[in-house]
Amino acid sequence: MTPITRIIHRRANPAQAAQYERLVRQMLATCSQSPGYLFSTVIPPRVDGEEFHIVQCFTTQAALDVWRNSKEAAVWHERLRQVSDHDPEYRVFNTTDLWFSATGLEGQKQPARWRMAIITWMGIFPLASLAVAFLFPLLTALPFILRMMLLTALIVLAMHWIVMPRLLRWLANWLKP
Repeated sequence: MTPITRIIHRRANPAQAAQYERLVRQMLATCSQSPGYLFSTVIPPRVDGEEFHIVQCFTTQAALDVWRNSKEAAVWHERLRQVSDHDPEYRVFNTTDLWFSATGLEGQKQPARWRMAIITWMGIFPLASLAVAFLFPLLTALPFILRMMLLTALIVLAMHWIVMPRLLRWLANWLKP
């Protein structure tokens, strides 16, 4: 199961930014009831006239497609069209590629750096311990540098595709700023 993150860029009509943001937040509340929904957030523009960025994360591409093709999504998109003459721009990412850049947290801030460091340590410590305890002895015939290259490559792969996505999901509430 590979989580999918969709980022939507859209500009509100002049003088309707507050209404646009309110509608987007209401839409995301409705979206949160969709099967496979993980999280969403709204990043408002820094200055008037810039784009809003809406981040949505789902368990799979199929779950995103269920929301995207739903009657509820169509209704909300029509409401948003009333306060934005600009077409939305969509970008879809494999969530594991984003780690902390799309944390899955409500709000507009990333988690504190010390919390991100602890989550990273929580993943690396057991992986490195297991690798050193069980794999390192099996590779004694290899030169030290080659052993370390192999072990660190395995640790990075496991962190990226297995451990970190789960830690972020399990500890999302703790990471909230």
